Amino acid sequence: MRRAELNQSIVLCSDLAGAPVLAPSAPLAANPYAAAYTPAPAPAPAAPVGGDFSRFGQGGRGRGGGSGGFGRGRGGGGGGGPGGYRGSGGRDGLDTLSLPKPDFRSLIPFEKNFYVECPAVQAMSEVEVAQYRGLRDITVEGRDVPKPVRYFQEANFPDYCMQAIAKSGFVEPTPIQSQGWPMALKGRDMIGIAQTGSGKTLSYLLPGLVHVGAQPRLEQGDGPIVLILAPTRELAVQIQEESAKFGSYSRTRSTCIYGGAPKGPQIRDLRRGVEIVIATPGRLIDMLEAGHTNLRRVTYLVLDEADRMLDMGFEPQIRKILAQIRPDRQTLYWSATWPREVESLARQFLQNPYKVIIGSPDLKANHSIHQIVEVISEHEKYPRYVVHTIVYEMCHELSVQFKPSITLI
Repeated sequence: MRRAELNQSIVLCSDLAGAPVLAPSAPLAANPYAAAYTPAPAPAPAAPVGGDFSRFGQGGRGRGGGSGGFGRGRGGGGGGGPGGYRGSGGRDGLDTLSLPKPDFRSLIPFEKNFYVECPAVQAMSEVEVAQYRGLRDITVEGRDVPKPVRYFQEANFPDYCMQAIAKSGFVEPTPIQSQGWPMALKGRDMIGIAQTGSGKTLSYLLPGLVHVGAQPRLEQGDGPIVLILAPTRELAVQIQEESAKFGSYSRTRSTCIYGGAPKGPQIRDLRRGVEIVIATPGRLIDMLEAGHTNLRRVTYLVLDEADRMLDMGFEPQIRKILAQIRPDRQTLYWSATWPREVESLARQFLQNPYKVIIGSPDLKANHSIHQIVEVISEHEKYPRYVVHTIVYEMCHELSVQFKPSITLI
């Protein structure tokens, strides 16, 4: 028995010994599209777990991005941060991007002065104007500042705007609207300083709709006519809701471009053509770099919450975007405060602007908004965040379903 097993083992070994030896594989053909290889002086550091996205900016912690990728909070929009993809405007990654330099030598003139002063406003004396501004805490600066409007009818908006205002149930213009509408409709650059919740959104949105209606229709491949930049996706979504509501009366299309959301629907809207784009700086630069849109048709530019955008480090991205827009555009600069940095940026990009201040330009909270601040431990943050998100989504669905009388202005 042992001899038989030994003989069988010898046979198996002889079979393996006689097996053909595989020839070494032929070298792969060189890739003609690959760059020439040059050995690095030192080994590259290992990529973080989930991939190396460090070139997209310091986005904080996030899924799949490691310490420099899709972040939560200020650094990235993957978890709901302000700029979204590429880290809230991608402080490092977006700063290194170079967008093509547009040619502004053969610009087609466009109309931007649409203000027709109402006879009732025209009849106001300088004393009445001063009394009205003092009563509503309005301070103005600039040359040939128009008189404020006291009622919606005095703004001389088109019928579709008046229909939207009537359906919204507003009683009278807020102070920033009262003075801001005539300024914006005259086509001049302007600075509006008013606290949050004072009606700034409609102050620039309704004149923007009038501006769109006076421009030639979009053609295939055209970008937007109105561009509204916002620091966070939450604010961008709120502006889009108002733009969609008021724009529906004039069939003006709009879309919202922000990080932390799929790009597909946003790209589809841009390629179909929209007159108004509301965007966070980071995601907009992504779209411009990829060629999904362009800013050649933009003639009405809004920077909302400009002070907050500078606080969050968006100045390099703002400069990149504004360099893509024709210099004779109308620019509206809105802020809740007026720090030195905001004033410096306004001087560089605005030409002979009007300036309207509601109340004091110093930093202060809006007393009509109830604010609650809770200090919680580190391990409580994420569960509270999840609960807050669920409650917020439920309240939003209910507000859409029942259409409450409270409306963002």
